[in-house]
Amino acid sequence: MSEQTTTAQDRPVRIGVQLQPQHAPYPAIRAAAARAEELGADIAFNWDHFYPLYGDPDGLHFECWTMLAAWAEATSRIEIGALVSCNSYRNPELLADMARTVDHVSAHDTGKGRLVLGIGSGWFEKDYDEYGYEFGTAGGRLDKLRDDLPRIESRLAKLNPAPTRDIPVLIGGGGEKKTLRLVARHADIWHTFGDVETFTRKSAVLDERCAEIGRDPGEIERSVGVETVEEAQALFAAGARLFTIGAGGPDYDLGALADLIAWRDATNA
Repeated sequence: MSEQTTTAQDRPVRIGVQLQPQHAPYPAIRAAAARAEELGADIAFNWDHFYPLYGDPDGLHFECWTMLAAWAEATSRIEIGALVSCNSYRNPELLADMARTVDHVSAHDTGKGRLVLGIGSGWFEKDYDEYGYEFGTAGGRLDKLRDDLPRIESRLAKLNPAPTRDIPVLIGGGGEKKTLRLVARHADIWHTFGDVETFTRKSAVLDERCAEIGRDPGEIERSVGVETVEEAQALFAAGARLFTIGAGGPDYDLGALADLIAWRDATNA
């Protein structure tokens, strides 16, 4: 968990884009990441799956973390990360080492890495079945995430060389009994989906979970997936500050991303 002193009210708007690594050859994905950086997006995410989530279920698809390492070399300013990495697919110490390595690769000559360590408990059963992981239950996967997050933090503290910065941890999900407790204890960014009413309710629950352990809830950036500027405006009023829009292959239309970036700039001015 990285150190943050910004209050919720002081946080600027930030804009992310999830470049879904499906239905496109890699050069098209790389070009989309470069274009997102050129437009001024704050973060480029991919996702951690092994098959497309929609469209042809056996269509073109690429792996998450090798792609993030490539993005770390191919970009120079934009932050990068998975939205989100599945905790089930890698030993937690290995994942910490992978994150530290991508952090260093992304630093180039600046000395400051750009990785956001997005993580969640996993949900896409086909990934598990096809790659030989035990699917288990949603509760069991969350319990494993609970147990593995301290191991990730411990390994990050032991690695030589150390990460270039306190790598921000993003935890995705909205479960009020388990997930938001993990967010309160471990995350710098909480990512969720939903309308204003849902976001407001779950954000209030997160505040309660922070109070239970004596943490300032303003330390956690509130992040949400959106499709339009209008959605972002309403969620901004409810306290969200990081807004991420999806773009899929093969064409990666970033017009809506450009609109969100223009709104960000006007709002932050």
